[in-house]
Amino acid sequence: MIVRHWMTTDVVTTTKEASVQDALKLMKRHSIRHLPVVEADGTLVGWVTDADLRSVLIASMLEELSVEDVMVRRPITVSPDDSLETAAQRTLENRIGGLPVVEGHKLVGVITVVDILSAFISMLGLMQSSSRLDVKLAGPSQSLDGVTRLLQDKGAEIISVCYVQPTVGDEAVYSFRIKKCPMDPIIGSLKEEGIEVVSAEA
Repeated sequence: MIVRHWMTTDVVTTTKEASVQDALKLMKRHSIRHLPVVEADGTLVGWVTDADLRSVLIASMLEELSVEDVMVRRPITVSPDDSLETAAQRTLENRIGGLPVVEGHKLVGVITVVDILSAFISMLGLMQSSSRLDVKLAGPSQSLDGVTRLLQDKGAEIISVCYVQPTVGDEAVYSFRIKKCPMDPIIGSLKEEGIEVVSAEA
């Protein structure tokens, strides 16, 4: 999954000459919290958030402050062909709510934390009618491939599989999201194979 498939392309932008008040009004009108700052040719020159603008609102009433006075001049960006994981890591590491998406120096979109979260929820199948099954694999005789084959033999349609990072000394746990189906036969077969079912959600 790449940024291009989840970013917003109909982007509301501002210019560096715009006043702080005008930029805030623009955000309020479009219910957004981030504004890319661009030149007339679409070149990205900055990035400003509602928090940035509100922090200087009173000062801007006493003197003429523009977006250029407040904006981040070298914002953290992503490319439309970057992975969603890359976008997620950059937002998390830098504790920011969104990223401008650029090709070269031109703005082509914006991706926010909400966009990234929506993508991962979709990828995990959480919005579908589904069941969850968490299993613990211990020893060389138990494998992810073996559990997958058992589920398929029982007619389960796998939507996604997540690896849950174990704490020190624990065995690996895998969380399966499968299309809604009777769980008891699956759980019974897993237990017969000696595979521990940590939890199940029908």
